[in-house]
Amino acid sequence: MSVELPFAPVDAVIRRNADGLRVSAGSAEELARRIQTHGASLAVAAAEDATADGRKTLMPSDFGVTHVSDKDQLELPVAPVDRIARLDIDDSYRVAMDARVALAEILEAYADDVAAAAATLARHADRRTVKAEDIEMYFQLAQYY
Repeated sequence: MSVELPFAPVDAVIRRNADGLRVSAGSAEELARRIQTHGASLAVAAAEDATADGRKTLMPSDFGVTHVSDKDQLELPVAPVDRIARLDIDDSYRVAMDARVALAEILEAYADDVAAAAATLARHADRRTVKAEDIEMYFQLAQYY
C-alpha cells in the first residue's frame, strides 16, 4: 500500500509531541501509514451516513464534526487527506472541502494522541529517539483497552 500522506507534516506532529526527543524517519512513515488506514475507515463510515441521508457528497457532519477549523491552522495538508478519504469509497462520492478539512483535523488529533503516547514509550525505554517500534507498541497496547 502506498502512503498518500507526506512524511514531513507527520514528522512535525510527532516532534511537537515529543518534547525534545529526536524523531526517526521510520516513526513518521509508520504513523503516516496508520493515519491513512484510520482516515480511510472513517471515510467509509461517513459514506455510509451520507448514503443513508440520500447524498453522494460527504459533509463534516458525516464525520461527526459541527465546527470546521481553518485549514491553515492544521499541520496535515488537505489534498492528501482528500486522497485518503477516497481510498476505500466508491468513485461516485464527492468530499466537500469543509469535510476534507474536518477529516484532516480529526486525523491530526489522532496523530497527536499517538505521537504523545509514542514519546512516552520512547522515554520509558530510556531512549532519546521516537522510533517506529514506539508507534507499533502503542497500537499493540491499545488493543487491550
